[in-house]
Amino acid sequence: MFLGEYQHSLDAKGRLTIPAKFREELGAGAIITRGLDHCLFLFPSNEWSALENKLRTLPLTKHDARQFVRFLFSGATDCELDKQGRIMLPMNLREYAGIDKDAVVIGVASRIEIWSKEKWESYVQAAEQSFDQIAESIVDLGI
Repeated sequence: MFLGEYQHSLDAKGRLTIPAKFREELGAGAIITRGLDHCLFLFPSNEWSALENKLRTLPLTKHDARQFVRFLFSGATDCELDKQGRIMLPMNLREYAGIDKDAVVIGVASRIEIWSKEKWESYVQAAEQSFDQIAESIVDLGI
């Protein structure tokens, strides 16, 4: 399980260090893609396979389903950790997430999210203001 928040900077080649706590669970390879809220999603291969199997069951006749699958899969790419625990962030994904230099890497249970530092700080500030309302609204989900 991925937990926590870590601040890292991209190097000159666009590589990002993945926190040591996350590396073992990622194993030899992972999939990175566009995420929601203009962050990047990084999935271990087994989690990506499980998601892929679920997305394959979505009906092709549903416009929203087609859009979501296209969004997720068209931005996806395999990535491997190098010996220093870094991954290469492709330029198209860095542009999508607005990551120039400073990034925040967070654990979100079964996936890792990678945010630009500025977008993450803005997101947290907005979420803190509505955290009580969010907590009340998810009660209906059985949490």
